[in-house]
Amino acid sequence: MVVRSYEDECQFLEKLGPHTWKIKSGFQPNMKVDGVFYVNEQLEKLMFEELRNACRPGMVGGFLPGVKQIANVAALPGIVGRSVGLPDIHSGYGFAIGNMAAFDMGNPEAVVSPGGVGFDINCGVRLIRTNLTERDVQPVKEQLTQSIFDHIPVGVGSKGIIPMNAKDLEEALEMGMDWSLREGYVWPEDKEHCEEYGRMLNADPNCVSTRAKKRGLPQLGTLGAGNHYAEIQVVDEIFDPFAAGQMGIDQKGQVVVMIHCGSRGFGHQVATDALVAMEKAMKRDKIEVNDRQLACARIQSEEGQNYLKGMACAANFAWVNRSSMTFLTRQAFAKMFKSDPDDLDMHVIYDVSHNIAKVEQHLVEGKPKTLLVHRKGSTRAFPPHHPLIPVDYQEAPESYKNVTDVVDTCHAVGISKKCIKLRPIGVIKG
Repeated sequence: MVVRSYEDECQFLEKLGPHTWKIKSGFQPNMKVDGVFYVNEQLEKLMFEELRNACRPGMVGGFLPGVKQIANVAALPGIVGRSVGLPDIHSGYGFAIGNMAAFDMGNPEAVVSPGGVGFDINCGVRLIRTNLTERDVQPVKEQLTQSIFDHIPVGVGSKGIIPMNAKDLEEALEMGMDWSLREGYVWPEDKEHCEEYGRMLNADPNCVSTRAKKRGLPQLGTLGAGNHYAEIQVVDEIFDPFAAGQMGIDQKGQVVVMIHCGSRGFGHQVATDALVAMEKAMKRDKIEVNDRQLACARIQSEEGQNYLKGMACAANFAWVNRSSMTFLTRQAFAKMFKSDPDDLDMHVIYDVSHNIAKVEQHLVEGKPKTLLVHRKGSTRAFPPHHPLIPVDYQEAPESYKNVTDVVDTCHAVGISKKCIKLRPIGVIKG
């Protein structure tokens, strides 16, 4: 391991613009491409302070700052373009959280790494609009929050109330939101505003361990713990009235509900099982990485394909999970306001993942390539008219994060576009 001073480390970092920094090859061993990260002035200070702390005596072998994790990802076989760090990047397992990278499916050396997806596979965010205003909700805010809490099981050991047996689980893992639609837990149009229409088609329950299924079976329709939440929010600002209008947001003070959760213990077990298999595959195929947390396998290997099929099952589980909680949230609102959810206009605005790996077509150096894109703690942000954006949003590019520094930076560098700002007024957590 090469130990360098903070000043020496900084020689590998080059500021390309007001919000853009390049991590040059050589910052970490065997880098195949450069790294890049996007920050504003305040976030820049945090990034460099983290690096400075990591360079202090006694910190060798300790935590890896975000810039080093970006660089380690840039050393993985088959990576193309750059290893990208988004404004809210922070240390994670293998990949930093907020790190994304793409791997060339046409390169037999290219790898897939569970550390580039995370243990909570398809952890994501769903936003549901209503036609209620803050004035409608404020008098019953506590009762409404309690009603949501009563409907949605929360906490580490929580168990779901959606009826499900082993056969149902197998079908849900394969079908995703199509299972929820068949069982009457979603509206048909919910799928239109969900990434992948709520179903990854390469899911194969046979690639999932019995232990993972056992962990997942009782947890469907549960929020879990940690940073997961179901939150009643109010539209505080509208930056782009046209885009907001396309999403059904037409006024300040409008009430929406945000649900943030993932695949619970099921996804965690899928990731754990894959890491064990991939450590063996790395020895067999002589794959070397800078950080053992970046355990990986060739995309086309048995281990790589098994992981992708199992990961797709976990992604489908997460979409069914969020759909089940949408059903329960609609029930809670309907009970409180003595009205049908449809009369309350409780339509899904979007459902997007921030922990997933997907096969996508992109231009690399002007040439179309089929890539396996890892997004960990980061979402897709496709341009207008992209075929994977819902039809009614293709004049309305999406923006999903609401931390001011992060959003302002993403807006400034053109990653995404500010649309609305939401303010929480009630939240349930595990």
